[in-house]
Amino acid sequence: MAEPEGQGVATSREMTTRTKVLLAIGAVIAIDVLATIFVPPTVPAGAVDYQFPRDAILQNLEALAPHVLFTLVPGTSFTITSTILTTWLVMAVVIVGVWLATRRLTDVPGRAQNVFEYMYESLGGFAESLGGPEGRRYVPLFLGLFLFIIFSNWSGLIPFIGKVEFLRAPTSDINVTLGLALVSFTTFHVEGIRRLGLRGYLGKFFTLRGFKTSPFDGFIGLFVGVLEFFLEFFKLLTLSLRLFANIYGGELVLGVMTGLLVVVAPIAFLGLEVFVGFMQALVFAILTMMFTLLAIEGHDEEHEAHAPEGTAESPEAHPVAAAA
Repeated sequence: MAEPEGQGVATSREMTTRTKVLLAIGAVIAIDVLATIFVPPTVPAGAVDYQFPRDAILQNLEALAPHVLFTLVPGTSFTITSTILTTWLVMAVVIVGVWLATRRLTDVPGRAQNVFEYMYESLGGFAESLGGPEGRRYVPLFLGLFLFIIFSNWSGLIPFIGKVEFLRAPTSDINVTLGLALVSFTTFHVEGIRRLGLRGYLGKFFTLRGFKTSPFDGFIGLFVGVLEFFLEFFKLLTLSLRLFANIYGGELVLGVMTGLLVVVAPIAFLGLEVFVGFMQALVFAILTMMFTLLAIEGHDEEHEAHAPEGTAESPEAHPVAAAA
């Protein structure tokens, strides 16, 4: 009995995808085997009492501080490091890639334009589901952060990056992740002030409205607001440290497994790091958008978001506050 035409096409596509994955895994294994045969792990020149696997593992581990390529001002910390150079390369890849995908926009899009438009519209719908129509204005920020961070994360999985002194994955350096966090932190506070005004924005934290009810309610409301104000600065730490720890820690694990097993087995950890790199880029971008949408909501909107369901002031009118 013949298979339905649609089912046959789906099966053929599934087999094609499976074949590509198997070929990719086979290619990685073949490269590992050939590298082990023709470029085997060697004892570094001048090494004394070299022991395997301890010293093999240490050869694969990156120092916490990036390598300094040259100093701009002698005697100062104004330097160009390996992570800065790699950051510039990642920026060039992202900018050129986006330009190539969008340089010839047509009513009948090609494959690259289709992919880019699908990604942008999906993110636009996601942002609108979180913050209503106002959320769409922050899609370029979300997409820019996501693309830069994911390529930075994945750059550390390229074999020679991190193994040569002048190249290192940007997000494995705390200075880069702290810089990204500062951009996000500045963005959502500036947007909050722009939307609500300085007085209105600070009024979200330093509020005296509770005193109209009773001194106790006023004190509790003021205490919680001040506490929330100081907790805003922890967002800076969580954004930077989460990204840095996951990427740097993942590279350490990959280095240890490579030093121990050399061939084949590290492929599983490589696949895990691809997934972790994707998820960390997505989490960073989503948190930035969420914090920005929460920052532009006034105190009245947050209060109305807790109104009983079925009224005009129900949470459906304020998706971000409801999600929070």
